[in-house]
Order: sequence, then C-alpha cells, then structure tokens
Amino acid sequence: MTNSGQPLGSVIQGSLTGGLEVRLHADISVEDMRVGKFLVVQGMRSRFFCMLTDVALGTANARIIANPPNWEDTFLREILAGSSTYGTINLAPMLMFTPESEESFSPTNGKSANPFMPSITGLASFQPQTSTTMELLPVKTIPSHFSQVYEASEEDFRRVFGWEDDTQRKNFSIGKPLDMDVPVCIDLDRFVERSNGVFGKSGTGKSFLTRLLLAGIVRKNAAVNLIFDMHSEYGWQAVCEGKQYSTVKGLKQLFPGKVEVYTLDPESTKRRGVRDAQELYLSYEQIKIEDVKLCSRDLGLSEAALDNANILYAEFGKAWILQLMNMTNEEIKLFCDEKRGHQGSIMSLQRKLLRLDNLKYMRAACPQNYIDQILRSLEAGKHVVVEFGSQSDMLSYMLVTNMITRRIHERYVSKAERFLHSGNASDRPTQLVITIEEAHRFLDPAIVQSTIFGTIAREMRKYFVTLLVVDQRPSGIDNEVMSQIGTRITALLNDEKDIDAIFTGVSGAGSLRSVLAKLDSKQQAMILGHAVPMPVVVRTRPYDATFYAEIGDTAWEEKPDAELFAAAELAKADLGF
Repeated sequence: MTNSGQPLGSVIQGSLTGGLEVRLHADISVEDMRVGKFLVVQGMRSRFFCMLTDVALGTANARIIANPPNWEDTFLREILAGSSTYGTINLAPMLMFTPESEESFSPTNGKSANPFMPSITGLASFQPQTSTTMELLPVKTIPSHFSQVYEASEEDFRRVFGWEDDTQRKNFSIGKPLDMDVPVCIDLDRFVERSNGVFGKSGTGKSFLTRLLLAGIVRKNAAVNLIFDMHSEYGWQAVCEGKQYSTVKGLKQLFPGKVEVYTLDPESTKRRGVRDAQELYLSYEQIKIEDVKLCSRDLGLSEAALDNANILYAEFGKAWILQLMNMTNEEIKLFCDEKRGHQGSIMSLQRKLLRLDNLKYMRAACPQNYIDQILRSLEAGKHVVVEFGSQSDMLSYMLVTNMITRRIHERYVSKAERFLHSGNASDRPTQLVITIEEAHRFLDPAIVQSTIFGTIAREMRKYFVTLLVVDQRPSGIDNEVMSQIGTRITALLNDEKDIDAIFTGVSGAGSLRSVLAKLDSKQQAMILGHAVPMPVVVRTRPYDATFYAEIGDTAWEEKPDAELFAAAELAKADLGF
C-alpha cells in the first residue's frame, strides 16, 4: 500500500498512552487541521490509523513570542513560518495495519524491502510486486521518530470500517467522516448483541439517529425491534425540528410489511393518518407491585404505601387494585385491623391509584391479552412500535413499558433456557432490541436494581434481549449499567457529568473528551464501542428522500404541500407544540 498525497508532518515525540505529537510541514496550514480528523502515520513496519485530538502552535525561540512581528509584515511572517513558527497536532493511535507477509515486496532498484518504508528516491517510485494482505491490530507500539503523517485514504477507511455491500457482514452506513466522502459502517450483528445508547443534549438529533439505526436493523434483518415511541416519532411520521411544515417518514411507511403499530390512543392515531394501527389496552389485573414501584415518583407514593401494597397483593392477588379502588373507608379500617396494615397509608395509596382511571388505555378487564398479541408479532419477526399519542406523560410511559417488558423478559428467559437445553437452531429466540426514551428514569441508581430494565441491561444479553437507550442525561444512568452499554453514539453534550458518564469504562477517554466537546450541535456524532473497531466522529447520514429510496421496501412519492402542511399541524397538536 502506498500513500496518496503529500505528507502533512513528522512525528517528533509521543508515547503509547499519551499519543503522538506531530510537527506540521511548512507548507501545511494549521487551519486545515480539525479535531476528529483521521490521519495515518507511516511507520517502519506498520501503518497507524490515528484520530486528531488537539491542534497547537509552536515556536523555536521564545524571543519570537516576546517580540512578535507586525501582522502587516507578511514578508517576515513568511520567513518565520515553518522554521521558527510552526503548527503541531496531537494524534491518538487507534489501530495498526501490519502486513502478514513482507516477501511480496521486492527490494530492487533501491526500493525498501519494507512495504511501508519509502525508498531513497521517494515514495512514488515504490511499487509492490503483488498485493499484500493486511491484518488489523490494536495499537501496542508507536512509530519511530520522524515517521511521516498522511491524510487517511478511502482504502484505509474501508479496511477499518468495511463497506455496506459486504455479503459476509451486516454492515450499515451511519455517516461519513467530517472531511471525506466515504461511508463509515457499523456491524449490526455486533451492535444488537449488546445493549447500546444514543446520547446528546436536546435538539441534537437523537431521534433521527435512533430512526437511522432502527431502519438499518430492519433492512439488514439483524434483529426484531420493540420501540416504545413516547412522542410518536418512529411509527408513521415525525415533525422535523426547525422546519415548520416538514415531516419525515417513520418505519411503517418505509417497511409496511415488516412493521406493526400499536396505539394507546386510537383517536390521536387516526387524526394523524396512521394506517393499520392496532389498539392496545391494559387491565388492572396485569399491574404488579413492581410496576407501581417504578411509577412511585410520578404517583407520589411513599415507601409506607408500597409496603401496604404488598399486603393488599398478598390478600387479593391480581385483583388487588380493583379491590382497593372499591373499598370504603370502613372496609379499609377493618382490613387494617385484620391484616396489620396502616389505614392512612392504604387510604393514600387508594387516592393515588385512582389517577389510573384517567388513563384512556386502562380497563377493568380486557377482551383479549394485548401483550400476548405483541409477543406473537415479535415472534413472527414483525417489528413493533407502541405509540402513546396524547398519553405521553411519564406516568403512562413508565407504567406501560414496564408492564410489557416484564412479560417479554419472562417469555425470552423461558425460550432461551429451552434453546440451551435442546441445542436446536429452530429453538433459538430471535434477537430482540427494546428501544426506550428518557432512559435515566428507568435506570436511575436508586431503582435500577429492582426494575426489569436494569435486569435486561445487566444480564439479558445471554437471553437474546438488549436495550437501545435514548437519553439526554447519561449521568442519571447507573454506572454499572453504563459500563454494560456496548456501543455509544453520542451527539453534542455540554454538561461535564454527562460527558464523564459517556466515557465510563473507556480507555483513553482523556483525548476523546476534547473531540466530543468540539462536535457541532447538528448532524455530528461520536461512535465508540463494540460495533466499531475504533472511536470515530461522523457527519450522520441524512434521513431524507435519498435514504428512503436506498433503504425502504416500497416506492414512495412526496405529498402535496397542502397535505404535508395538514399532517404536520396534526402531529404538532398531538405532541403539544
């Protein structure tokens, strides 16, 4: 492999842990160097793939700083440039390319026997006799002094990140490097086998990033998705932030035969023109103490009330909520006398649980088990979006997601144990990815040990279930859970605690922090973890007409402006804009 283009600079010092310091050549402007840029260093035996983490100015003599030339004196500035004044960059080596064999290169005509070592007559005269197979390795050494630095080529990126049409792997292009027009792919098989996170402050495009990932999973058949769609953004369509009358297509429009939409608010769903949505209702008998405990903050329940809920559940079983709601004050007093309950706490619990009567989707009894219906859809390979419509308050979101996910946990544990026992491929459960928003509410350190989401994040990988958590406050997520997050896709964050949380359990986090802090507020993200061979900053793939045509199952046409305007206005009204 040869280098294309001129060298940018020379390695002057560095260490394996601290990174490399590079002095730029005189004809290279420091203003062309951007944090997050990818460069390669040509070593004696290996080629090092690096990320630019810092840019600085240097001088050969302190007297120049003490008495700088006048800005209008361009002649003096040009004399000093490159020799007395220069630019430096810091590089973090991420991967090494090492040839498996050096025998395919011939040291004839003054050429080096090393495939990466330039000859005396220059790099352009160096031609390999045959192609050499390159092995991708973690960095365990550094290049020597004065090794030359080059811009990364398209071939380098393909070696590291692969390409989307690779038939051997389920690669999916999520974006492009900041300064190149070459796709950066993630390995979806590796992505879905662990829990993952999409993070970023409000307005940075987390929903668009999530929609990209989910569409890729559907297209590549990497897993089956269960999406708890709090703001109705993933199912049929969503409003573009900052574009008053613009909407984007949801998964149901892109993959009409593969995605099913369930709604907790049928009226809202019909107003927004969602097609073929199925109604979803839940009964009081399906609510367990764990579900109520998760919602205790939103219901305003005390620990004493939850303790007395256990007494009620022990006495009445599944019907405990209905029994409590129908009890008079006298009946509560008699119950407390017999069962050693606390009258004040039970009466408080009764008042708080009466709020559930205001939820449109709650029923005393349901004609069918809708949760089992969702499970059958998932087992059939259908991707399920649960829309909340006007029921998008935190109480509803936490209650419904917990009730459904708990039953999925039970079913998948049973299926996984059956598969492990039989060893038959036909018994293997389909990999499931559960998407939740406002994840810190479910994975808070105070409650994570007792919630089903904490269990899934910690151990459900072996039961073929993982989470895709979407959040703007990663610092609110339990550290143990964050350490289990396999791949982290992070847009701009400003809070230091949130930035620290992103790099929980990540080596070399110091140099990456500066890169994350310099991201643009729109359409840029850092990806690191299990699904990519190294951390990378990308311009995220546009979610637009081109993307629809490349990934969707069906041809589509743009809506007329009047219809587009009406759809956007209905969606905004339902979301409370």
